Amino acid sequence: MTGKDNINKQSVSAVKWSALGSIAQYGLSLGAQIVLARLLGPENYGLFAMGLIVLTFSNFLSNFGFAWGLIQIQNLTTEDIRFAFTWQLISGGVVAAALYVFAPEVADYFKEPRVEPIVRWLSVACVISAITAPASNLLRRNLDFRWINIIQIISYAIAYLAIGIPMAYCGFGVWSLVAAWLAQAIIMLIMSFIRYPHSIKLLFWYAGAKSMSGVGLTVFVTNLCNWVLDNIDRILLGRFLDSHAVGLYSVGYNLASTPNKLLIGALQPAFLTAGAKFQSEPERLRRVFLPVIASVWVLITPLFALFAIIAHDLVGFLYGDAWQSTAVVLAILALSMPVYITWAMSTPILWNTKGKHLESLLQLPIIVLAGWAFYTFAHQGVVVVALVAAGILCVRALVITTAACQRLKIGVRHLSPSFARGWAMTLLVTFGSFAGVELGEWVNTLFSVQLTAMSGQGARELIARASQHILPLAGGILLGCGVFVVVLQRFSGLLGHHVLGMLARFSPRFVSKIQS
Repeated sequence: MTGKDNINKQSVSAVKWSALGSIAQYGLSLGAQIVLARLLGPENYGLFAMGLIVLTFSNFLSNFGFAWGLIQIQNLTTEDIRFAFTWQLISGGVVAAALYVFAPEVADYFKEPRVEPIVRWLSVACVISAITAPASNLLRRNLDFRWINIIQIISYAIAYLAIGIPMAYCGFGVWSLVAAWLAQAIIMLIMSFIRYPHSIKLLFWYAGAKSMSGVGLTVFVTNLCNWVLDNIDRILLGRFLDSHAVGLYSVGYNLASTPNKLLIGALQPAFLTAGAKFQSEPERLRRVFLPVIASVWVLITPLFALFAIIAHDLVGFLYGDAWQSTAVVLAILALSMPVYITWAMSTPILWNTKGKHLESLLQLPIIVLAGWAFYTFAHQGVVVVALVAAGILCVRALVITTAACQRLKIGVRHLSPSFARGWAMTLLVTFGSFAGVELGEWVNTLFSVQLTAMSGQGARELIARASQHILPLAGGILLGCGVFVVVLQRFSGLLGHHVLGMLARFSPRFVSKIQS
């Protein structure tokens, strides 16, 4: 087996483990967040979301980007690791101290004094995440996604199931979320270092420091731009509206973006790491990029369309009436998630074709546009903010994907067949999901009529509430997924050779079966 074949095999294995881990994490996090949302309500979630906005920004500052260079650098040395760890520790400590000191100003900005102690406690996470980054990125460099996912799943399970939910049940409110977040960060630090122990001897400068610092600075600027675009909606929403509105928007945003982030977490690191080994071979990158984008459009977009169709009944069933206003937010943002994945899978192309500076440079005008749009419309409520957020995601995807395609000499004629196939699949699944929801509502109405003649008033109301969302939700999922499966098995030609080739990499038996 050649070195390149071995890299391909490792990349496929990495994506498989990432996909399995993502599914497990999604199920675990969804269950935990549903329980916590029902126990805590929108207001507590809004308070935590305000603190979390500042924390994620601080994490970008504290991480700076030194540890990211451990993935990008081709010939890694012990000095590289020591240097990255040293400056991650320093930047994390400085940012944590600044966040602690300026917590009152953060609370004043959001006009919510209860945010101050939350921010101060969360500042501890800046140091923890900063010194965890070297070991985590060394695992990514080795494509050890099996253990990366094991660490994430175990840390989340302990933090939220053993700490967060019991504290919420006992009445600790928002502090149950703070405690769970810190606990997960500590557990991830310990497990990552156990899996990939490295020197923690400080090193402030060495011969290769300039190169490592250059990568770190580029990552820092890029992450800063991405952070602004990913969080400016909640920054201004928290300023103009109250914690209740922020909670409603945040839960809808998280519910829509969690599967999206897990998919990106499964695909992007492996794609970036493998692509770093093919930096001088744009043709190989091109042959990988086209199937990836085709798979996003043809396989993933229809499922997010299904997600949007069932949003109303999903929120009603999982979260209850107190959260029903978040359903529209969920539906709007779910429809925009495929373009977000398209953007995320395009950025590694820029990084691996000597255009790492382009991601931040191209997004600077979009930051200005987003700032104006959110500042202008944030006071009009969560639905309008969701529409603006979806529009900004589309602009980002268009700009970054166009730049990536230009660097690989990919034209419209290469992309249009996959785009058309994606639209066809999405329309079919949307029709199936919508028909399923309507069928479920009709059955629910018929069931309620039958129930009226058979039961007493209290029993009728109880059963009616229980079945109000279950039947439409089940109908939408079953018929939508049913259409998806039928197309895969009976009309596989609709998928196109790029998608079939991608599926063959991960499940040759499945592709052989549907093509036979």
